Amino acid sequence: MTFKRPYGAGLAALAVGLFAATAAYAEPTVNKGDNAWMLTSTVLVLLMTIPGLALFYGGLVRSKNMLSVLMQVFYTVCIVTVIWAVYGYSLAFTGGSDFIGGFSKAFMMGVTTDSKAATFSVDANISELIYMCFQMTFAAITPALIVGAFAERMKFSAIALFIPLWVTLIYFPIAHMVWYWPGPDMIQDAAKALAAATDAAAKTAAQAKLDEINADAGWIFKKGAIDFAGGTVVHINAGIAGLVGALLIGKRVGYGKELMAPHSLTMSMIGASLLWVGWFGFNAGSNLEANGGAALAMTNSFVATAAAALSWMFAEWIIKGHPSVLGVISGAVAGLVAVTPAAGFSGVMGAIVLGLIVGVVCLFFCTVVKNALGYDDSLDVFGVHCVGGIVGALGTGILVNPALGGAGIIDYTAIPPKVADYDFAAQMMSQIWGVGTTLVWSGVGSAILYKVVDVIVGLRTNVESEREGLDITEHTERAYNM
Repeated sequence: MTFKRPYGAGLAALAVGLFAATAAYAEPTVNKGDNAWMLTSTVLVLLMTIPGLALFYGGLVRSKNMLSVLMQVFYTVCIVTVIWAVYGYSLAFTGGSDFIGGFSKAFMMGVTTDSKAATFSVDANISELIYMCFQMTFAAITPALIVGAFAERMKFSAIALFIPLWVTLIYFPIAHMVWYWPGPDMIQDAAKALAAATDAAAKTAAQAKLDEINADAGWIFKKGAIDFAGGTVVHINAGIAGLVGALLIGKRVGYGKELMAPHSLTMSMIGASLLWVGWFGFNAGSNLEANGGAALAMTNSFVATAAAALSWMFAEWIIKGHPSVLGVISGAVAGLVAVTPAAGFSGVMGAIVLGLIVGVVCLFFCTVVKNALGYDDSLDVFGVHCVGGIVGALGTGILVNPALGGAGIIDYTAIPPKVADYDFAAQMMSQIWGVGTTLVWSGVGSAILYKVVDVIVGLRTNVESEREGLDITEHTERAYNM
């Protein structure tokens, strides 16, 4: 069979209804090709984190802290994976309220090899266990991004406590608010029932049912904000949490006075390359189907990344008089961040423009702004992920416009679903709601959690341990035997 372009490419590529069809509706089908693609994408997203992110971050710190970063990232993946299966998936992707789900799927209750999750085409589902695992890799990489902001100075015990608290109280609510919705099948069935109603009473009842279904969604989703693969949920969320942590923990000993150059740009280059490869699972996988929408997300992930890497490199070349490996790989990551919310919404030329813009903007924040304000964001988590995520989230509101080659926003209440009229002011306001809510929720919430962790175990290592290196003082190991 031939794959059709998904109707849902114009909504939010990770939002999915988690309700199996009832007897009143036609049973959606599961395509083995879609399942196979989503299995592959899930593994690719894990590759982004371990070893991708771990090596990228590890190479950027000093050699005495290499293992500490690898340990922090690996631990994060393990603890979040277990939490996700126990209650995280349920809190993020079941109904409950506008801000958080419930516990109906806690301990994976009701999630079997036969249960299904909606995609963005009507009557096309994937296996729910695959969707659960796919979303699990997103939940794992997001807090792992945060540790780069305070690398080389935070106790492992503090990280061990902070990560479970953060994913539970910050990540799960944001994921629910941005991505949870009832799915296209239920909306389309309700719309058909309304169209088929023949008298006033029947129309009133059908309209009430449609309104009830549409109301069962996350708060930011209902505001109309679109986020294809995690500009708000992953990057802005982690980036602002990282900045808050860097500010509260304080600067590294000797920051601004001693050389703190990356110990292995070779490792960081390998890590950045693995991030780019894995990001195709992140973005193209977020389409949830192996069709033209996934191809668009893949293409945009190629061109925006390359454009941002070149943009950063040439801007640095002009300003500093030389291009650097650190600059080009940082630009590539910035491009990946910015295209994440736009991957399935933007046209290809729009993605290139987005990449060119974000490379320069993130370079400015990682150099001029950072130096002017004097904060010690060790690995530029804020400058790349938060700033890049904001550029991407706001840019998505522009680039989704069909007149600019974008995919448009799909109206599932139409029969059949169709691209709705684009309203620039309304869409940009929706995007601002998404960005602002994420900044406030994560910024304020993270600050509270840091304070709680500081009271319980203390956030920072002592000066002697920091100077000796966390590899030895925290883990009694060395990355390299000299």
